Amino acid sequence: MIYLDYAATTPLNDEVLNTYYQLLQKYFYNADSIYHKGIEVNRLMEKSRDLIASMFRVKNNEIIFTSCGSEANTMAIKGIAFQYQNRGKHIITSAIEHSSVYECCKQLESVFGFDVTYLPVDQTGHISIQDLKESIRDDTILVSIMAINNEVGAIQPIEQIKEVLKDHELVKLHVDMVQALGKMPIDLKGIDCASFSAHKINGLKGSGILYKNEHTSLVSLINGGQQEFSLRGGTSNACTNIVFAKTLRLALENQKEHLEKVEHLNHYLRDILNDIDGVFINSGGICSPAIINFSCIGYKPEVILHDLESKDIYISTRSACSSKTSDVSRVMKALHIDQERAKSALRVSISYLTNEEDLDKFGYCLQETLKNIKKQR
Repeated sequence: MIYLDYAATTPLNDEVLNTYYQLLQKYFYNADSIYHKGIEVNRLMEKSRDLIASMFRVKNNEIIFTSCGSEANTMAIKGIAFQYQNRGKHIITSAIEHSSVYECCKQLESVFGFDVTYLPVDQTGHISIQDLKESIRDDTILVSIMAINNEVGAIQPIEQIKEVLKDHELVKLHVDMVQALGKMPIDLKGIDCASFSAHKINGLKGSGILYKNEHTSLVSLINGGQQEFSLRGGTSNACTNIVFAKTLRLALENQKEHLEKVEHLNHYLRDILNDIDGVFINSGGICSPAIINFSCIGYKPEVILHDLESKDIYISTRSACSSKTSDVSRVMKALHIDQERAKSALRVSISYLTNEEDLDKFGYCLQETLKNIKKQR
């Protein structure tokens, strides 16, 4: 099998799996029980929180365990919106955010009366800092911009955004860092909230984190308990939370070497794609080497995907969270590229686990697929 969809999810690290299995066997107790076994589980979970905070260089009370990146995004955006709506009800985001951010903002508009500005992007998926500056109003309370776009790989200018917001101290900054973790250095200084997910770094599904600066307040979305600083009621998913620390450590300890390999593979794959007639690469500018979005003009992307699947090669047409929709991807529409390119877009996402032989076979099979299937009329 050749797996080229690492932006959707990643295989579970063997060390993480073994540790998790051992935890499940020994530490099934409720972390909120006040007898010794429950206290021991809680102690291990808080140790994990301490280690994660240390690796992020933040305080341990700024780490909130969640079920996934989407929950972390929702907790941050709605939590800030409801907490600070007395200051204003204006939010700024981009037109190409992950669906969990985009749909959250849409609901805040339609149901709760917030006003949201969706910043446009250029043809490579990058926002304009000037557009951001001009969009900030007296009633702006939140800017939410993702670090790396999950479809085209565009890296947004987060450091420049931080600089802009220094002149607007009451405006909170949330950054979706799900695709950034393990792929680029993480600097949480100047950020109020940031979202992360374990299954993008060879960890467990159903495991996420929200970083919340201690000076930022949130309205809780799940009530009923004191868990996670009274922000997320419900029985703690203790074993999952405990193993996140190891997942993060393993992802970060060889990050430099992994990034160098992925950068090399990115150039290697671009050369392969550039040699295939009718293929256009859509990922450009400052972007993640782990993601390459490209179009095969005149072909239905789903047909290509399934033909490659028959050859045991796995890629995607768009974000897994929006793959069931039949229309052209919202992200591709926002790029303002040619309609034919937009509707024929495909995504390959690679990892340090990928090798040149995988990409050689993918390139060969892609050419064979394009020869054998019919173009759409």
